[in-house]
Amino acid sequence: MRWENPIRFYWYFQGNLIGIAPADYLVFTWGVPELPEVETVRRGLAQFTTGFTIAAAEGFHPRVLKPASLGPLGSVVGARIKSVNRRGKFLWFVLDRDQALVAHLGMSGQFLFPRKDRPEPGHVRARFALKKGLKRQELVYSDQRTFGWLSVEEMHDGVPTSALHIAVDPFDAAFDRDAVITAMKSRKAAIKSVILNQEIMSGVGNIYADESLWRARIHPEVAANELSVRKIGTLVDAAIEVMAEAVEVGGTSFDAMYINVNGESGFFETSLAAYGQEGEPCPRCGRQIRRIAFGNRSSHFCPKCQLK
Repeated sequence: MRWENPIRFYWYFQGNLIGIAPADYLVFTWGVPELPEVETVRRGLAQFTTGFTIAAAEGFHPRVLKPASLGPLGSVVGARIKSVNRRGKFLWFVLDRDQALVAHLGMSGQFLFPRKDRPEPGHVRARFALKKGLKRQELVYSDQRTFGWLSVEEMHDGVPTSALHIAVDPFDAAFDRDAVITAMKSRKAAIKSVILNQEIMSGVGNIYADESLWRARIHPEVAANELSVRKIGTLVDAAIEVMAEAVEVGGTSFDAMYINVNGESGFFETSLAAYGQEGEPCPRCGRQIRRIAFGNRSSHFCPKCQLK
Protein backbone atom coordinates (compact mmCIF):
# COMPACT_ATOMS: atom_id res chain seq x y z
CA MET A 1 0.00 0.00 0.00
CA ARG A 2 1.17 3.49 -0.75
CA TRP A 3 -0.74 5.42 1.94
CA GLU A 4 1.28 5.95 5.11
CA ASN A 5 -0.21 9.11 6.66
CA PRO A 6 -1.59 8.84 10.22
CA ILE A 7 -5.35 8.43 10.37
CA ARG A 8 -7.39 11.27 11.86
CA PHE A 9 -11.11 10.62 12.29
CA TYR A 10 -13.91 13.19 12.28
CA TRP A 11 -17.51 12.54 13.33
CA TYR A 12 -20.22 13.85 11.02
CA PHE A 13 -24.01 13.93 11.32
CA GLN A 14 -26.18 15.00 8.37
CA GLY A 15 -23.14 16.46 6.70
CA ASN A 16 -22.02 18.57 9.68
CA LEU A 17 -18.84 18.09 11.66
CA ILE A 18 -19.87 17.69 15.30
CA GLY A 19 -16.64 16.42 16.81
CA ILE A 20 -13.48 14.43 16.38
CA ALA A 21 -14.09 10.74 17.01
CA PRO A 22 -11.90 9.33 19.80
CA ALA A 23 -10.13 6.02 19.38
CA ASP A 24 -12.84 4.07 21.18
CA TYR A 25 -15.67 5.20 18.87
CA LEU A 26 -15.03 4.94 15.16
CA VAL A 27 -17.44 4.65 12.27
CA PHE A 28 -16.62 3.31 8.84
CA THR A 29 -19.21 3.90 6.09
CA TRP A 30 -19.97 5.32 2.63
CA GLY A 31 -22.91 5.38 0.23
CA VAL A 32 -21.51 3.16 -2.50
CA PRO A 33 -17.99 2.30 -1.39
CA GLU A 34 -15.24 2.14 -3.97
CA LEU A 35 -11.56 1.38 -3.46
CA PRO A 36 -10.63 4.58 -1.55
CA GLU A 37 -13.57 4.19 0.83
CA VAL A 38 -12.87 0.49 1.46
CA GLU A 39 -9.16 1.17 1.90
CA THR A 40 -9.93 3.77 4.54
CA VAL A 41 -12.15 1.24 6.30
CA ARG A 42 -9.36 -1.33 6.12
CA ARG A 43 -6.83 1.05 7.61
CA GLY A 44 -9.08 1.92 10.53
CA LEU A 45 -10.01 -1.68 11.26
CA ALA A 46 -6.38 -2.80 11.02
CA GLN A 47 -5.34 -0.14 13.51
CA PHE A 48 -7.97 -1.02 16.10
CA THR A 49 -8.51 -4.79 15.74
CA THR A 50 -5.09 -6.29 14.98
CA GLY A 51 -3.98 -8.57 17.79
CA PHE A 52 -7.48 -8.94 19.27
CA THR A 53 -9.16 -12.32 19.65
CA ILE A 54 -12.78 -12.81 18.62
CA ALA A 55 -14.47 -13.80 21.88
CA ALA A 56 -18.03 -13.91 20.51
CA ALA A 57 -19.75 -13.47 17.14
CA GLU A 58 -23.43 -13.37 16.28
CA GLY A 59 -25.51 -12.53 13.19
CA PHE A 60 -28.95 -10.90 13.38
CA HIS A 61 -30.20 -10.88 9.78
CA PRO A 62 -30.76 -13.80 7.38
CA ARG A 63 -28.80 -12.07 4.59
CA VAL A 64 -25.79 -10.98 6.62
CA LEU A 65 -24.09 -14.35 6.05
CA LYS A 66 -23.16 -15.17 2.48
CA PRO A 67 -24.78 -18.49 1.48
CA ALA A 68 -21.43 -19.95 0.46
CA SER A 69 -19.88 -19.26 3.88
CA LEU A 70 -18.06 -22.28 5.31
CA GLY A 71 -19.80 -21.81 8.62
CA PRO A 72 -21.74 -19.40 10.83
CA LEU A 73 -20.09 -16.31 12.23
CA GLY A 74 -19.65 -18.18 15.49
CA SER A 75 -17.14 -20.46 13.78
CA VAL A 76 -14.49 -17.71 14.03
CA VAL A 77 -14.79 -17.44 17.81
CA GLY A 78 -11.39 -18.00 19.38
CA ALA A 79 -9.47 -16.78 16.34
CA ARG A 80 -6.94 -13.97 16.69
CA ILE A 81 -6.96 -11.17 14.12
CA LYS A 82 -3.51 -10.95 12.55
CA SER A 83 -4.24 -8.19 10.04
CA VAL A 84 -6.96 -6.73 7.81
CA ASN A 85 -6.42 -6.97 4.05
CA ARG A 86 -8.24 -5.87 0.92
CA ARG A 87 -8.48 -6.61 -2.78
CA GLY A 88 -10.59 -4.17 -4.77
CA LYS A 89 -13.73 -3.69 -2.70
CA PHE A 90 -13.37 -6.93 -0.72
CA LEU A 91 -12.14 -6.77 2.89
CA TRP A 92 -11.00 -9.63 5.05
CA PHE A 93 -9.72 -10.22 8.57
CA VAL A 94 -6.66 -12.46 8.42
CA LEU A 95 -6.95 -14.95 11.29
CA ASP A 96 -4.52 -17.30 12.99
CA ARG A 97 -6.16 -20.21 11.19
CA ASP A 98 -6.78 -21.36 7.62
CA GLN A 99 -10.01 -19.41 7.22
CA ALA A 100 -10.62 -15.67 6.94
CA LEU A 101 -13.60 -13.51 7.90
CA VAL A 102 -14.54 -11.72 4.66
CA ALA A 103 -16.71 -8.62 4.26
CA HIS A 104 -18.26 -6.81 1.33
CA LEU A 105 -19.90 -3.52 2.32
CA GLY A 106 -22.43 -3.48 -0.52
CA MET A 107 -24.11 -0.06 -0.66
CA SER A 108 -24.43 0.90 3.00
CA GLY A 109 -22.32 -1.46 5.09
CA GLN A 110 -20.64 0.02 8.18
CA PHE A 111 -18.22 -1.21 10.82
CA LEU A 112 -18.61 0.58 14.14
CA PHE A 113 -17.06 0.50 17.58
CA PRO A 114 -20.00 1.64 19.75
CA ARG A 115 -19.57 3.71 22.89
CA LYS A 116 -21.90 3.95 25.87
CA ASP A 117 -22.34 7.72 25.64
CA ARG A 118 -23.41 7.52 21.97
CA PRO A 119 -26.75 6.29 20.59
CA GLU A 120 -26.92 2.57 19.84
CA PRO A 121 -26.17 1.99 16.13
CA GLY A 122 -29.17 1.14 13.97
CA HIS A 123 -29.59 -1.68 11.45
CA VAL A 124 -27.09 -3.91 13.27
CA ARG A 125 -26.65 -7.15 11.31
CA ALA A 126 -23.76 -8.70 13.26
CA ARG A 127 -21.90 -8.15 16.50
CA PHE A 128 -18.39 -9.23 17.56
CA ALA A 129 -16.85 -9.16 21.03
CA LEU A 130 -13.07 -8.65 20.86
CA LYS A 131 -10.47 -9.07 23.59
CA LYS A 132 -6.72 -8.61 23.98
CA GLY A 133 -5.36 -9.17 27.46
CA LEU A 134 -7.49 -7.02 29.76
CA LYS A 135 -8.83 -4.94 26.86
CA ARG A 136 -12.39 -5.53 25.69
CA GLN A 137 -14.25 -3.91 22.80
CA GLU A 138 -17.28 -4.53 20.63
CA LEU A 139 -17.32 -4.36 16.85
CA VAL A 140 -20.65 -4.01 15.07
CA TYR A 141 -21.54 -4.51 11.42
CA SER A 142 -24.51 -2.35 10.42
CA ASP A 143 -26.16 -2.34 6.99
CA GLN A 144 -29.41 -0.51 6.31
CA ARG A 145 -29.87 -1.72 2.74
CA THR A 146 -28.55 -5.25 3.40
CA PHE A 147 -26.64 -5.60 0.13
CA GLY A 148 -23.42 -6.26 2.02
CA TRP A 149 -22.43 -9.56 3.57
CA LEU A 150 -19.98 -11.41 5.80
CA SER A 151 -18.49 -14.82 5.11
CA VAL A 152 -16.09 -17.38 6.56
CA GLU A 153 -13.86 -18.58 3.73
CA GLU A 154 -10.77 -20.56 2.88
CA MET A 155 -7.61 -18.74 1.86
CA HIS A 156 -5.79 -19.37 -1.40
CA ASP A 157 -2.28 -17.91 -1.46
CA GLY A 158 -3.43 -15.15 0.85
CA VAL A 159 -6.70 -14.40 -0.96
CA PRO A 160 -10.17 -15.61 0.17
CA THR A 161 -12.41 -17.57 -2.17
CA SER A 162 -14.78 -14.67 -2.90
CA ALA A 163 -11.98 -12.44 -4.16
CA LEU A 164 -10.16 -14.95 -6.36
CA HIS A 165 -11.87 -13.70 -9.52
CA ILE A 166 -11.03 -10.09 -8.74
CA ALA A 167 -7.98 -8.58 -10.42
CA VAL A 168 -5.36 -6.89 -8.28
CA ASP A 169 -5.87 -3.16 -7.87
CA PRO A 170 -3.32 -0.44 -8.68
CA PHE A 171 -2.04 -0.29 -5.10
CA ASP A 172 -1.23 -3.99 -4.86
CA ALA A 173 2.45 -4.87 -5.14
CA ALA A 174 1.51 -7.43 -7.81
CA PHE A 175 -0.19 -4.84 -10.05
CA ASP A 176 1.10 -5.08 -13.63
CA ARG A 177 0.41 -1.79 -15.40
CA ASP A 178 1.51 -3.02 -18.84
CA ALA A 179 -0.66 -6.15 -18.61
CA VAL A 180 -3.69 -4.07 -17.63
CA ILE A 181 -3.14 -1.70 -20.56
CA THR A 182 -2.85 -4.65 -22.95
CA ALA A 183 -6.05 -6.21 -21.59
CA MET A 184 -7.95 -2.93 -21.93
CA LYS A 185 -6.65 -2.34 -25.44
CA SER A 186 -7.98 -5.75 -26.54
CA ARG A 187 -11.59 -4.92 -25.63
CA LYS A 188 -14.14 -3.56 -28.11
CA ALA A 189 -16.48 -2.32 -25.39
CA ALA A 190 -16.79 1.32 -24.32
CA ILE A 191 -13.77 2.38 -22.31
CA LYS A 192 -15.88 3.18 -19.25
CA SER A 193 -17.21 -0.39 -19.18
CA VAL A 194 -13.65 -1.64 -19.47
CA ILE A 195 -12.23 0.44 -16.63
CA LEU A 196 -15.16 -0.71 -14.47
CA ASN A 197 -14.38 -4.37 -15.22
CA GLN A 198 -13.13 -5.77 -11.90
CA GLU A 199 -11.50 -8.71 -13.64
CA ILE A 200 -9.09 -6.39 -15.47
CA MET A 201 -8.29 -3.84 -12.75
CA SER A 202 -10.20 -3.85 -9.50
CA GLY A 203 -11.36 -1.02 -7.28
CA VAL A 204 -12.71 1.52 -9.77
CA GLY A 205 -16.43 2.31 -9.50
CA ASN A 206 -18.66 4.85 -11.17
CA ILE A 207 -17.37 7.90 -9.31
CA TYR A 208 -13.68 7.34 -9.95
CA ALA A 209 -14.29 6.08 -13.50
CA ASP A 210 -15.86 9.43 -14.40
CA GLU A 211 -13.09 11.35 -12.66
CA SER A 212 -10.33 9.29 -14.30
CA LEU A 213 -11.84 9.67 -17.77
CA TRP A 214 -12.15 13.42 -17.23
CA ARG A 215 -8.50 13.72 -16.20
CA ALA A 216 -7.39 11.63 -19.17
CA ARG A 217 -9.68 13.62 -21.57
CA ILE A 218 -11.39 10.46 -22.82
CA HIS A 219 -15.10 10.21 -23.71
CA PRO A 220 -16.75 7.36 -21.76
CA GLU A 221 -18.33 5.84 -24.88
CA VAL A 222 -15.18 5.53 -26.99
CA ALA A 223 -14.31 1.89 -27.75
CA ALA A 224 -11.26 0.78 -25.76
CA ASN A 225 -9.57 -0.82 -28.77
CA GLU A 226 -9.72 2.51 -30.64
CA LEU A 227 -7.53 4.20 -28.04
CA SER A 228 -3.75 4.18 -28.26
CA VAL A 229 -1.66 2.31 -25.74
CA ARG A 230 -0.33 5.66 -24.55
CA LYS A 231 -3.84 7.05 -24.04
CA ILE A 232 -4.95 4.00 -22.06
CA GLY A 233 -1.80 4.34 -19.97
CA THR A 234 -2.79 7.93 -19.24
CA LEU A 235 -6.20 6.69 -18.08
CA VAL A 236 -4.72 4.01 -15.80
CA ASP A 237 -2.36 6.59 -14.30
CA ALA A 238 -5.27 9.00 -13.81
CA ALA A 239 -7.23 6.29 -11.98
CA ILE A 240 -4.30 5.66 -9.67
CA GLU A 241 -3.85 9.36 -9.04
CA VAL A 242 -7.50 10.16 -8.32
CA MET A 243 -7.95 7.17 -6.00
CA ALA A 244 -4.75 7.96 -4.09
CA GLU A 245 -5.97 11.53 -3.58
CA ALA A 246 -9.41 10.31 -2.48
CA VAL A 247 -8.10 7.91 0.14
CA GLU A 248 -6.14 10.71 1.77
CA VAL A 249 -9.41 12.55 2.51
CA GLY A 250 -11.41 9.45 3.41
CA GLY A 251 -13.14 8.89 0.07
CA THR A 252 -16.39 10.37 -1.21
CA SER A 253 -19.82 10.62 0.44
CA PHE A 254 -23.04 12.22 -0.74
CA ASP A 255 -25.91 10.86 1.34
CA ALA A 256 -26.72 12.73 4.55
CA MET A 257 -28.07 9.57 6.15
CA TYR A 258 -24.51 8.40 6.69
CA ILE A 259 -21.99 9.17 9.40
CA ASN A 260 -18.70 9.59 7.61
CA VAL A 261 -15.08 9.00 8.49
CA ASN A 262 -12.60 11.42 6.95
CA GLY A 263 -8.82 11.28 6.75
CA GLU A 264 -8.52 15.08 6.43
CA SER A 265 -10.89 17.93 7.17
CA GLY A 266 -13.19 17.50 4.18
CA PHE A 267 -14.66 15.00 1.72
CA PHE A 268 -13.30 14.21 -1.73
CA GLU A 269 -16.77 15.23 -2.92
CA THR A 270 -15.49 18.81 -2.89
CA SER A 271 -12.77 17.89 -5.40
CA LEU A 272 -14.95 16.17 -8.00
CA ALA A 273 -14.55 17.62 -11.47
CA ALA A 274 -17.09 15.50 -13.40
CA TYR A 275 -19.10 13.03 -11.34
CA GLY A 276 -22.36 14.57 -10.12
CA GLN A 277 -21.48 17.92 -11.68
CA GLU A 278 -24.13 18.05 -14.43
CA GLY A 279 -24.66 21.65 -15.52
CA GLU A 280 -21.62 22.92 -13.63
CA PRO A 281 -18.69 24.46 -15.52
CA CYS A 282 -15.81 22.15 -16.38
CA PRO A 283 -12.88 23.15 -14.14
CA ARG A 284 -10.59 22.92 -17.16
CA CYS A 285 -12.45 24.71 -19.98
CA GLY A 286 -15.66 26.14 -18.53
CA ARG A 287 -18.08 24.16 -20.72
CA GLN A 288 -21.03 22.67 -18.82
CA ILE A 289 -20.59 19.08 -17.63
CA ARG A 290 -23.07 16.71 -19.27
CA ARG A 291 -24.69 13.58 -17.94
CA ILE A 292 -25.71 10.64 -20.16
CA ALA A 293 -27.21 7.25 -19.42
CA PHE A 294 -24.61 4.51 -19.37
CA GLY A 295 -26.15 1.09 -18.87
CA ASN A 296 -27.97 1.29 -15.55
CA ARG A 297 -25.73 4.15 -14.42
CA SER A 298 -24.93 7.70 -15.44
CA SER A 299 -21.77 9.10 -16.97
CA HIS A 300 -20.59 12.66 -16.45
CA PHE A 301 -18.14 14.26 -18.87
CA CYS A 302 -17.08 17.49 -20.53
CA PRO A 303 -18.28 17.63 -24.17
CA LYS A 304 -15.35 19.90 -25.11
CA CYS A 305 -12.47 18.22 -23.28
CA GLN A 306 -13.68 14.66 -23.84
CA LEU A 307 -14.52 14.36 -27.50
CA LYS A 308 -16.06 11.17 -28.87
